[in-house]
Amino acid sequence: MFSKILIANRGEIACRVIKTAKQMGIATVAVYSDADRDSMHVEMADEAVHIGPAAAAESYLQVGKIIEACQKTGAEAVHPGYGFLSERAEFCAALAAHGIVFIGPNPKAIEAMGDKITSKKFAAKAGVSTVPGYMGLIESPEDAMRISNEIGYPVMIKASAGGGGKGMRIAWNSDEAAEGFERARSEAASSFGDDRIFIEKFIENPRHIEIQVLGDKHGNTVYLGERECSIQRRNQKVIEEAPSPLLDEATRRMMGEQAVALAQAVDYDSAGTVEFVAGQDKSFYFLEMNTRLQVEHPVTELITGVDLVEQMIRVAAGETLSMAQEDVRLDGWAVESRIYAEDPFRGFLPSIGRLNKYRAPEEGKTGDVTLRNDTGVSEGHEISMFYDPMIAKLVTHAPTRSEAIEAMSLALDGFVVDGIAHNVPFLAALMRHKRWRSGELSTSFIADEYPEGFVPAEPDSKAKALFASVALSMHLIERERLDHLPGRLRPHSGAVRTDWVVNLDGEPVQVKLCEGHTATPIDMDVSVAGGSASALRSDWTPGDILWRGSYEGQPVQVQIRPVLNGYQLDWQGMRVLARPMTPRIAELERLMPEKVKPDTSNLLLCPMPGLVVSINVGEGQEVKAGEPLAIVEAMKMENILRAERDCVISAIKATPGDSLAVDAVIMEFQV
Repeated sequence: MFSKILIANRGEIACRVIKTAKQMGIATVAVYSDADRDSMHVEMADEAVHIGPAAAAESYLQVGKIIEACQKTGAEAVHPGYGFLSERAEFCAALAAHGIVFIGPNPKAIEAMGDKITSKKFAAKAGVSTVPGYMGLIESPEDAMRISNEIGYPVMIKASAGGGGKGMRIAWNSDEAAEGFERARSEAASSFGDDRIFIEKFIENPRHIEIQVLGDKHGNTVYLGERECSIQRRNQKVIEEAPSPLLDEATRRMMGEQAVALAQAVDYDSAGTVEFVAGQDKSFYFLEMNTRLQVEHPVTELITGVDLVEQMIRVAAGETLSMAQEDVRLDGWAVESRIYAEDPFRGFLPSIGRLNKYRAPEEGKTGDVTLRNDTGVSEGHEISMFYDPMIAKLVTHAPTRSEAIEAMSLALDGFVVDGIAHNVPFLAALMRHKRWRSGELSTSFIADEYPEGFVPAEPDSKAKALFASVALSMHLIERERLDHLPGRLRPHSGAVRTDWVVNLDGEPVQVKLCEGHTATPIDMDVSVAGGSASALRSDWTPGDILWRGSYEGQPVQVQIRPVLNGYQLDWQGMRVLARPMTPRIAELERLMPEKVKPDTSNLLLCPMPGLVVSINVGEGQEVKAGEPLAIVEAMKMENILRAERDCVISAIKATPGDSLAVDAVIMEFQV
C-alpha cells in the first residue's frame, strides 16, 4: 500500500479523497492555485504545494507541475478526483514515465471509453445497445445542419471530450443545429482543449440512469447497482438517487451485466460509470462511460456500504477486489442534493463571493436516517469565478425512498448559506414536489415543471399559519428580553397581549396567543385567522439563525434573517417577509405609500458576474425579439443574452474581454 498520495484536484472531491486516505493511514499532499491558497483541502492535507495562478489551465491542468509536486513531496501515487486531468490518458502516461501510480483506470480504457465518439463505436461492436447518431467528425455548421436533418429532430449536439453539461446543446430545427454546433464547439475548446463534436438522436422524455462498476487488475469486475440522475438543469445533474424508482431487478441485472461486459472488454481496472439513457418503458441505450469517480458516488456508497475511493486506492496498489457480484447488496435508499452557488430567483445565474454564513446540518446517524455532507468550504471561504460553483453535496440515507426524501427536506430547511446566492430554496421546493415524490421522472423534469424559471410556491393556509406563528413567537421572545434588560426605565410588567397581526408579504394575518409562555423554551398555543389552536414548541433564542422546533407535533426548521421590523423566513422552498405588530400599528401600516422600483426595461444588465465573450450588435442597429445581443461566460459556461422584444440599440457600454459585476449595464436600447 502507498505511504503517500497526491490529490490532483480541489474543493469537495479533494477533501473527500483526503478523508479516506487518512482512514487508511496514508499521508496526503494537496496542490493549490493562487485562488485556493486558504481552501479547506489545503488545510486538511498533510502537505500542500502551490502550482500556479487561479486559472485552471495554468495550475490544475498543468501536468508538469503535478509531477514536480509528486517528486518534491515523495508522493507515490496520484488521485485525480473528477474533472481536470481525471480522464486524460496522456496524464497517466506522464505519471508512469516518472514512476508514479495513477489511481484510476489504465490508459487503454481511458482512450477507449473517455472519448464519446470512440466509446460509442466500441460499445456498438461489443453488442451494447446504442442511440442512433453520427459518430464521425463534423467540420462546420452546414455539416451539422445536414447531419441533423438526416438523423431527424430533435438531436443532441455534444462535445466528444465533454462532461458536466458543457459543450452540449439540443437542437429542434436547422437554425438551432447550426447555432448549437458553434456554441458547443466554442465551449468544448475553452473547457477541454478539444473542439470535436458529434450528433445523436435526442430521446424525448428520457431518464438518465447509470451503473457503477468496479474492476481490479486481475480481471475481476462487479457492478454496484444504479443511480438515477434524471433531475437535471441544462444537462447538469441537480439531484441523484440510488436505486432508481424505475428499475426492477431484471432490468437492473441486464444493465449491470452490459456495463460489466463493456468494462471487461477494455480491461477496466478502477471505479467507473456506464451511463444509459432509459425510456419510460425500461428500454435503455448506452450513452457514455465516465472513466473516473462520479460526483454522485456517495449515494452508491450509502446503499452498498462500499467506500469507492478506498477501493480505487487498493486496486491501484495491485490488490484484488474484496467482493464478488453475489456479495453486493443494496440496502435502503439514498438521495443527494447538489448545492450550487447560483441564484434560482434569477434564472440560476452563477453567484460568487464570500460565505458570510455556512452552517450545514450535522452529519451522522439518527435512528434509521444517515446524513452526510461532502464539501470543500467552510464559513468565511470564497466561491471563485474560476471553478465549478458547487458548494456541497448533501446526502440522506433511509430504509425507504419516502423516508430519505423527508430527511432531505428537513436537512435542506436547516442548511444555512449567506453571502452569496444559492439553490437551497429550489432544492427544498423540489423535495415537496408531487411529481418528484411519485418517481415519475425524466431529464426534462425541471424544464417541464418550471418553464418560466423557478418561482417559489405560494404558501397555502397551513404554511401561512406556520410562518405567522413562528414570527410571533420570536417577536414575543425578543420583547420579553428587552423588557427585562438592566437599566430599562419602565420594564413591562403587565400581561402579554393576546391579539396580534403578522404581515406576510403585505397580507395581514390575525394571530391569537391562546395560552402558554414565551420564555425559552417556547411553549405556546396559537390560533391563526380564527382557526383552532396549534401547539408551537422551540428552544429558539434571539440571534439563532434557525428556528428549530415543532408545529402541530411535526418537526420544523425555519431559517431566520432579520429585516427592518421583522424577519425573512425560509421553509420548504417558500420565502416570506413576516412583520409582527399590534392591530393598531397594522391599521396605520396599511396607509403607508408603496415604494416603486426604478425602471430598467431599456437596459441590458449583466445577469451574473462574468466575462464578456462577444457583443453581437452595434449602436443604431435594429434587432428583433430573440436575436442574440451578447455572450457572457461565467463558471465555464457561455450564456447568450437575447433581445426580449424588437428594439434599437442606442448605446453599448461594454466590450469583449470586460469582467462585469452582476447588474452592470452592457447596453441601452429604445423600443
